[in-house]
Amino acid sequence: MVERTTCCVVGGGPAGMMLGLLLARAGVEVTVLEKHRDFLDDFRGDTVHPATLDLLDALGLGDRFAALPRSRVTEVVLPDERGGVQRIGDFGMLGRFGVRHPYMTIVPQWDLLDLLADAGREEPTFRLRMETEAMSLVRAHGRVAGVRYRAATGTGEHVEGEIRADLTVACDGRKSVLRAASGLRVSEFDVPFDTWWFALSRRQGEQSGVLTRKAGRGRFTVVIPRQSYFQIGYVAPKGIDGQLRDRGIGAFRDDVAELLPEYADRVGELVSMDDVKHLDVRLNRLRRWHTEGLLCIGDAAHAMSPVGGVGVNLATQDAVAAATLLAGPLRRGTVGGKDLARVRKRRLPATVLAQALQRVMHADLAGPLRTGTLAGPPGPLLAAVRRFPVLQVVPTYLVGVGFRPERAPEFARRAPA
Repeated sequence: MVERTTCCVVGGGPAGMMLGLLLARAGVEVTVLEKHRDFLDDFRGDTVHPATLDLLDALGLGDRFAALPRSRVTEVVLPDERGGVQRIGDFGMLGRFGVRHPYMTIVPQWDLLDLLADAGREEPTFRLRMETEAMSLVRAHGRVAGVRYRAATGTGEHVEGEIRADLTVACDGRKSVLRAASGLRVSEFDVPFDTWWFALSRRQGEQSGVLTRKAGRGRFTVVIPRQSYFQIGYVAPKGIDGQLRDRGIGAFRDDVAELLPEYADRVGELVSMDDVKHLDVRLNRLRRWHTEGLLCIGDAAHAMSPVGGVGVNLATQDAVAAATLLAGPLRRGTVGGKDLARVRKRRLPATVLAQALQRVMHADLAGPLRTGTLAGPPGPLLAAVRRFPVLQVVPTYLVGVGFRPERAPEFARRAPA
């Protein structure tokens, strides 16, 4: 079976769903392929930054988003040299710079994706195909001309087919099948650690609105407050997932209780190591983001570390830039390599700077993870923040707004419903 669309977007994550919605609002026929039957997936990137909140407002989706179950983060604190904690980031200060939503929102990513999917379905040129996995690229006349896919039928069987498109956009993440098939070259940066995510219950009156990090014996925990639980990242040297699982859940509970004694009374909620999800942390980017007929954006173009939680924000802004630059050529049927190159040119500075910031933040982790020593931020940094509290706006602006925030294109803007 061979089908036809103008733009085939592969991957129903934040970049893919946002791009599909924006192009459909421009009148472009767009088909989004998502290999899973739904968007449910524990511990996906769930941070929604001030820049993305502004974007949702401009798209007329702010009220719908506000109705989702969510929590807010207003502060970032790190351990200090005196055994206490020091606030090094204050999102509330962003209001002084005209930021309408001076906080970071934590919302289940599947809720955000469902919201974008529902908005897309309101557009006549939008089509979302769930349980449809892109398997390989279709090439014709020296360019990418679409994808071959495998789709579930609902009866336990699968069918295969092709979707031909003027443009295929790979939004299928850091393990992108399309990127691998394209032959595009990737630059990898060393990351000395991995992250293991799990959840512990949050009780009435316990901290809210504060993102914290604690360290000890070459390990770190990052505690993210959710509505009814704490999402906790356990950060340790790369390559030890097998060792952690061989030690078993009892030893892992002991590690967590040592790092987070305030939650030691509930580590029994971790029943087995199946409750602990391993993330192989990668930091890389493509040297070129396109070949004729194919564009990569989001994690398919530049895998981000979870440090700072900037991946969703960066991927979403890639989608906005791509829609802004490519809607016209797609409508005219003239999209070519020069148009695709403009997307990378526009987004590369923000990507490079964000990854450079992450690499600096990794340096704060790398030494302690290798030596097993307790770590906190450098003393001069803490002294500067104490003396000049306004400096707290710098990391929160870089994380929450970014180096080049993208604005919703006029063709996609809507008044609130």
